[in-house]
Amino acid sequence: MSEQTRASETPVRTRSVSYAGTERRRRPRHALVYRHDGMWHALQRLRDVGFASVVLLLATPVLALATLAILIEDGGPVIFSQQRVGRFERLFTIYKLRTMRKSDCGDALSPTGAGDSRITSVGKFLRKTSIDELPQLVNVIRGDMSLVGPRPEMPFVVRRYERWQHLRHLAKPGLTGLWQVTCRSTVPLDHPEATALDLDYIASRSHAFDIRLIVGTVSALIRPKGAF
Repeated sequence: MSEQTRASETPVRTRSVSYAGTERRRRPRHALVYRHDGMWHALQRLRDVGFASVVLLLATPVLALATLAILIEDGGPVIFSQQRVGRFERLFTIYKLRTMRKSDCGDALSPTGAGDSRITSVGKFLRKTSIDELPQLVNVIRGDMSLVGPRPEMPFVVRRYERWQHLRHLAKPGLTGLWQVTCRSTVPLDHPEATALDLDYIASRSHAFDIRLIVGTVSALIRPKGAF
């Protein structure tokens, strides 16, 4: 994919979303113009590695307790790994704490509700609190992901995208982002409404905006609307 890409406004008719005092429609507001900014990416990388390393260290006791709970309820393995599509559509392996029964883990669509029989009892709590996402800090440190960005999808889902939806891969996938903060699990990630939010983020991203989204993520975890 080229270092500069331009796409026309996405023809998606949806309702508005309110975030941080501003209105963000579930469609990109303007044509997306992408230019590579080496300094921006260098600062992003420095921030990602520093923050992720500190949080991973502080979260070690939580990860240890979660590991023990998973082993007691359902045995190993504790870590669930899966292929995801990253920046410029490069594949990488994502890591999570396993929340589904061993026999049900695979490349099928993720559960969309707390009543999904594939989720273990421990897994319901891990998903509700987003503790299952903590191993992705390793992905951030490795450079597969960023702290903030579009959520990475599975390859078979990406193959069903409309052409304009592939523009979300101009940014490195994130542990959190605009979709995660405003919609979380209430709007499926592969829907055009979710992709439009990703393109809004790419068009207006800045370090200040990333900090707002990280703060918004903490608030969403405290009041986990749409989580399961």
